Amino acid sequence: MGDLMEYKGYFGAVEFSASDNIHFGKVLGIKGLVSYEGNSLQSLKDNFKGAIDDYLELCVDEGIEPQ
Repeated sequence: MGDLMEYKGYFGAVEFSASDNIHFGKVLGIKGLVSYEGNSLQSLKDNFKGAIDDYLELCVDEGIEPQ
């Protein structure tokens, strides 16, 4: 596995696809799939934070406890 990012207590994987020339990852430790990608490390970090914020907003909207 690659490195990890952390935001608001959530951790996300950092992977790279040489064939697609893209960074990608998924949030670890939760049920379901929350993924993100970016064409640079900075865009990957930004999209990771956005994915966490979207996940937390969805939990509020659905009335469920975030994992």
